[in-house]
Amino acid sequence: MVNRTMGIHERHRLTEVINAKGTFTPLGVSRSSAGVAAAVAGALPEFFVMDELADRASDALAHATGAQAGAITHCTAASITLAVAAVMTGVDPNRIAALPDTSDLHNRVVLPASQVVDYGQSNVQAIRLSGASVTLAGSEKRCSIDELNEALAGPDVACLLLVASRLVPGEAMDLTAAVRAAHRRGVPAIIDGAGQFPRAADLLATGADAVLVSAQKYLAAPTAGLVLGTHRVVAAVRAQGKGIGRAMKPTKEAIVGILAALEEWHAMDRAKWEADQAAKVLAFVSAANELPGLTAEVLPDPTGLPLSRALLTVSGGIDATTLAAELQAGTPPIYVETAHALNGQLIFELVPLDADELEIILTRLAMELQATEKAE
Repeated sequence: MVNRTMGIHERHRLTEVINAKGTFTPLGVSRSSAGVAAAVAGALPEFFVMDELADRASDALAHATGAQAGAITHCTAASITLAVAAVMTGVDPNRIAALPDTSDLHNRVVLPASQVVDYGQSNVQAIRLSGASVTLAGSEKRCSIDELNEALAGPDVACLLLVASRLVPGEAMDLTAAVRAAHRRGVPAIIDGAGQFPRAADLLATGADAVLVSAQKYLAAPTAGLVLGTHRVVAAVRAQGKGIGRAMKPTKEAIVGILAALEEWHAMDRAKWEADQAAKVLAFVSAANELPGLTAEVLPDPTGLPLSRALLTVSGGIDATTLAAELQAGTPPIYVETAHALNGQLIFELVPLDADELEIILTRLAMELQATEKAE
């Protein structure tokens, strides 16, 4: 018998995929570095005073982003629920214990209708899990500051929730103006910026009381949500651990992994990283433009993240949806973003991919395009 080490996919009979779709939860989101993985492994056999570990994480998050303090939750969806709970209850143990009963609290969350997002769960449901109700302002396409003001003027408003994401379907909103509108009425403002860790300082500069970001997307830490904000809000989020937050708590290994990822973030030459990512996309676009039936271009991130993607437009009778399905059906499966497939466009995010994986994608594209041409 040949003695060899089995990989994790082989051992557990799992499909090994190439993820060109982005920081997509159903595909495991991102790849952590060897250093982060080692930190997680080192934490697993150890005991900790968890409040002390949370204090160290708060200091590290504040240092990395400019927030007053930080808290860690199980994921960003949990951060939405717990941040809303925090502004309703503060650190009052009786109010925390009563949730999701909010009958004696200011319990209305104002959310622009144009920023209702479904990331596998609607952010409206994430809010309601805290016991809060949701008031939508404006329309699905647009929410003006006047419309926001009108919604904020009602009774029992607990907070304003805003979303900074390329998934937002409606017209972009001036987040700073929206935060100011809430503060003029004494209403705290929370920004859900799940994939926006590299822009966390910019989002905090809007004056928001809390900014919620993912640890596992572009920070590439273990799965967790990061609440960055004022001492008051962060303390109230941590206090939810004695209530509904118990089911949404972070693990010791997640916190230690986040600390390791933050250390790497500080040590990174971010200008070089951005240049390397830009060069990777340019090279891929150039190669894709050599393939018949494809037009490729660089697609900057619409939210201002320091990265771009490759936008491929198919033509000549080729169906983008079919092409994406064929890529996913092959070996290894290649996943791409298909939000604009009906317009003949596919989006490829290349950040976590190495040169070998990029070559596989280009080879498979050529094969699928050739097969389509022969079928015609």
